[in-house]
Amino acid sequence: MGVEFRILWTDALIYLLVSAIIGFVLYARRREHLVAPWRQVFRRRLGMAAFVVLLCYVSIGLLDSIHYRHPDRAEIISAFDDLAGALRTQVEKSYSAPFATHLYTKETVRLPDGTKQRIRPRLTYGGAHLQHPETDRAKDVRSRLFNGALTGLLIWALSVVSFVFLIARREKVGWRLMAGRIWRGETALPWKVILGTIGVMMVMASLVIALSTRYHILGTDKVGQDVLYQALKSIRTGLVIGTLTTLVMLPFAVMLGIMAGYFRGWVDDVIQYLYTTLSSIPGVLLIAGAILMLQVHMSNHPEAFANVTSRSDARLLFLCIILGITNWTGLCRLLRGEALKISQVDYIQAATAFGVNHMRIITRHILPNVMHIIMISVVLQFSGLVLAEVGLSYVGVGVDPSMNSWGNMINSARLEMAREPIVWWSLLAAFLFMFTLVLAA
Repeated sequence: MGVEFRILWTDALIYLLVSAIIGFVLYARRREHLVAPWRQVFRRRLGMAAFVVLLCYVSIGLLDSIHYRHPDRAEIISAFDDLAGALRTQVEKSYSAPFATHLYTKETVRLPDGTKQRIRPRLTYGGAHLQHPETDRAKDVRSRLFNGALTGLLIWALSVVSFVFLIARREKVGWRLMAGRIWRGETALPWKVILGTIGVMMVMASLVIALSTRYHILGTDKVGQDVLYQALKSIRTGLVIGTLTTLVMLPFAVMLGIMAGYFRGWVDDVIQYLYTTLSSIPGVLLIAGAILMLQVHMSNHPEAFANVTSRSDARLLFLCIILGITNWTGLCRLLRGEALKISQVDYIQAATAFGVNHMRIITRHILPNVMHIIMISVVLQFSGLVLAEVGLSYVGVGVDPSMNSWGNMINSARLEMAREPIVWWSLLAAFLFMFTLVLAA
């Protein structure tokens, strides 16, 4: 028998979101007024470099959203888990520092002569191929760094050459002329920056692959799991919270904000009262109460959550919903003010005088003119929600403790920072991955 695919709730929503994006691209490519703004965005060098970084994060998140179960295993894993291989399966006994060959703390070990001694035992997997790690480790790491960088550069160079040939053939020019245009930045898209960023990402991926099979690049945690694997698995959690929460928030903010500004009167009063009341409730207390209610429901209905994966996924989905319900008020205020202004301009007054119905005025005249506010707010909300997950997990009302997330990594790292010696790599790994995603967005 083959693998048995499992679609979690968040997986289904991710597939729906990807389908909607593909549908929008197909719809917009034939409409110049929709393509023109995006064409300006894609001509920005810094924007395209960030876009390549985001694509790397999204690719890992999508791979981690394909869940299935092997016939000979009880656990549900993802396609990313299978690709990770050694990162997931090579589990040590406890803490180990980055590129270490021994445990981080000393243990009492009985020697062959019967005596006891406190030493740092060898790791089961990290540097296990070295006979004399004290002298051979540095040389082995340098060799693997060189081979990994060379492999990444060769793959990137072949990819660039193939790409230049394809572009030159499509433009019906010589490949040398096209290569010169790309190098001088004379193309419509900043291919020089795009290809350079892709090259950096390829070299970094090649280095990780070359080193992670023999070493724990970012060390291991208290139970011996690879920290790099945890940080990569946390990408999906961050993307889900940032995107799905934003999708939950947008309908409330857009619909109520535009209605309040356009209709005014008692409609405006009701909507203002609604978001003012919701804003006065402390968000953390509301989220904590909702999460506790969900935990009670899970405890009373264990048959609805057959395994740890489905239980943690349900909590993640519920967290996205409650975050979306509590975070739409700011954008609603902005859209209300903008709709108040736009509803007084001449073409809106003319449409009203000609008897155009309200829904058509809102969708054809007001909504397109507030899209710039929506886009900016969505990006800022995405970054803020990724950071909010860290704070919520820190106080214990975030995602399930069994789910990999940067918040859970930082939450566990706060206790490790009080150790002697300090265990610092879990906090650093979570910070670097989270910082890169938020900065690129």
